[in-house]
Amino acid sequence: MAISQGKSTRSPSGARNVANRGKRKSELGRDPAETRVDEKRLRKIRTRGGNEKLRLATTNKINLTDVKSGKTQVTDILGVIENDANPNYVRRNIITKGAVVETPEGNAKVTSRPGQDGVVNGILI
Repeated sequence: MAISQGKSTRSPSGARNVANRGKRKSELGRDPAETRVDEKRLRKIRTRGGNEKLRLATTNKINLTDVKSGKTQVTDILGVIENDANPNYVRRNIITKGAVVETPEGNAKVTSRPGQDGVVNGILI
């Protein structure tokens, strides 16, 4: 069955809403990118209007910004330490926005959305 981003079949109180129409192609969703730590691999996805979106399938680099000095450098990702989105993502080394990753410079918090942007940006914590 297709992933839908349409209206829910339940109301806020939990009662069942009777659908007045079926699903539409414009309401179609996709599987999560689940960016892992490995050599860089991109997935191109055709979006509405024929445009392309880059999904980051795997990566091992992060654009790391030191907030105090304002300097940004590209550095390696050694592993995922913490991920509030899903505790299982830590074991599987999956990077999402808000994940804490280990780098040679120290721990960094991911500020970009790798599955949407195609790049991993982070700040030193």
